Amino acid sequence: MGNVLDNSVKYVSGVGEARAKLLEKELGIITIGDLLRHYPFRYIDRTKIYRIAEVGEQMGSSLVQIRARVTGVAYAGTGRKQRFTAYVSDSSGSAELTWFQGIKWIEKSVEVGREYLIFGRPMFYRGELRMAHPELDLVEKAASRKFHSGMQGIYPSTEKIASALGAKGFYKIICNAWSVAEEYINEYMPQWVRSAYDLMPLREAIYNIHFPQSAEKLHAAERRLKFDEFLGVQLAIQSRRTERMTRKDGFMFPKVGELFNSFFNERLPFSLTSAQKRVIKEIRQDTVSGFQMNRLLQGDVGSGKTMVALMSMLLAVDNGYQACMMAPTEILARQHFATISRQTEGMNLRVAILTGASKAAERRKALEGIASGEIDILIGTHALIEDSVQFVNLGFVVIDEQHRFGVEQRARLWTKNQQPPHILVMTATPIPRTLAMTLYGDLDVSVIDELPPGRQPIRTFHYTDAARLKLWGFLRQQIAEGRQVYVVYPLIKESESMDYKDLEDGFESIIRDFPLPDYRVSVCHGKMKPQDKEESMRQFKEHEADILVATSVIEVGVDVPNATVMVIESAERFGLSQLHQLRGRVGRGGGQSYCILMSGEKLSREARQRLQAMCQTTDGFRLAELDMKLRGAGDINGTQQSGMAFDLKIANPTLDSVLLQSAREAAITILEQDAKLEKNENYALRLLRARHAGGQRYDFSMIS
Repeated sequence: MGNVLDNSVKYVSGVGEARAKLLEKELGIITIGDLLRHYPFRYIDRTKIYRIAEVGEQMGSSLVQIRARVTGVAYAGTGRKQRFTAYVSDSSGSAELTWFQGIKWIEKSVEVGREYLIFGRPMFYRGELRMAHPELDLVEKAASRKFHSGMQGIYPSTEKIASALGAKGFYKIICNAWSVAEEYINEYMPQWVRSAYDLMPLREAIYNIHFPQSAEKLHAAERRLKFDEFLGVQLAIQSRRTERMTRKDGFMFPKVGELFNSFFNERLPFSLTSAQKRVIKEIRQDTVSGFQMNRLLQGDVGSGKTMVALMSMLLAVDNGYQACMMAPTEILARQHFATISRQTEGMNLRVAILTGASKAAERRKALEGIASGEIDILIGTHALIEDSVQFVNLGFVVIDEQHRFGVEQRARLWTKNQQPPHILVMTATPIPRTLAMTLYGDLDVSVIDELPPGRQPIRTFHYTDAARLKLWGFLRQQIAEGRQVYVVYPLIKESESMDYKDLEDGFESIIRDFPLPDYRVSVCHGKMKPQDKEESMRQFKEHEADILVATSVIEVGVDVPNATVMVIESAERFGLSQLHQLRGRVGRGGGQSYCILMSGEKLSREARQRLQAMCQTTDGFRLAELDMKLRGAGDINGTQQSGMAFDLKIANPTLDSVLLQSAREAAITILEQDAKLEKNENYALRLLRARHAGGQRYDFSMIS
């Protein structure tokens, strides 16, 4: 696109200074090019013209268009309560059109005896058709409209924009912008790319996205513009990946030393699965390649990701580097610290912990030990990213349950060294953003697709409140057999704004109604004092309690092999990632485990899809794919975790995955021919890449 498209949108007829400020504030539209890149999200078919008698109540609230002549007008009321009515008719019947606002403008536009195309939402009073605030166009004017295609775009808007412009007003400024910019829209896509992927010319695509001349041309326009967005993102990501892979600035771990070997040969609590061995080998290859590793480790809860992480950190320490592991909660961080300390006891390895709740002595010891090099592995929470944490030689970073951290939080670990450390991020359920980056090919992905021997798949069921007595009976049976139960609630206290089960009421209900006299109940939630939470967890872990009533604070970091039932109350309140993580609290022993999803009778379509998916699969990747379809991909290069990416205005990485793959292929080929896009013919592609590269402080496209 040429320079005119970089001009302020205020120069478009119908916009002006005030509306330009409003468009920028509400929609981020600054230039004429921005306005033309603001695409319709749906279209109204204006090709169908009904006779008045054909418009019936069965049409519901659908917008319709009639052609009728004004036979008279009338006024009623005064001041703010004034209304203006126009009476219209055709050969089949009559109707009333009423306006309560903008009367001075409307009365000048309506002329008795003239014929109009009338577009609005039908309503009926005593069997007669009425419309409030319909759009009117003189028949002869509508016939000569330059851009009219019969399909009028409806654009994403806000309440303030709708009030200032309305759907028709927004459409008009799009028409005016096209008139100004049409001749300046130049093709920038290499001809070989257009030919190879059968892409519509750019100018024709932009015209047909706003003023579709046919359904076929609209589809071709959407395809071209989606391809362009994907190509821009791909050029940004593949350029950065190429740059990372050519820098050769990754730390080298050339030897498998004493720590790794002695742990592998003498300390392993169980034999590694073949999947674990494969992943360790992949990490080992990364750390001798000379390139900085950026790897996602996907594995279901209990598949042995933490063991892989520990052995990878031992590799780093064997080669003279420090390592750290960041976990999202105090409970999980301390569990990792206790487990790793126990498994490496007696070895020449110094492990420390640092969390927000660390006491002064523990904090001082950790900070001094890391700064001096005395500590080899530091385990902690968000506290690890504080400025006071200074490593001597950080070579390997593990981020556990990565979906619980913001992108910028994870990015700050990169700044702990001038030379970036190797990065291993672990998750049981990839969030949409990470899955999208995986689709885009920027992350190296390892998968642990085996559970340790003896583990049985968790059986998941969805019940409504009508099955409450059946649930009580099942829990009574499990407890009688010596098993333990989690009962998780979305809220601690009853809420007036949300009709969900709450922990306090649930706890009282269990105490009052549960039909087993000798059971013991513990409570755990986020508002308890840390020592009280620890005591509740200790009671449950040591089987001093049969039931743990909790909130999602137990989503990660709780490992009780004897617990075989997870009951999730108001399960529709939780996202797929949380549901999957909560389910992972059971199934850690040898016995059959169960997850019971309890909900109300009335469910939204999306909530029902989530619960059905949980019952159908325990595969984290399949759940993440559905999560991305329901919630969007997140911002690929930025910090947004979910919701459709802001740099993708029309493309959808889930629904358009085939086109995404094509754009990725094209980007790789383009960069193979011109890695920095320095050739004159690639100038516009360089701008396209820059638009999707983001201007963030950190290189977020490289952080999973």
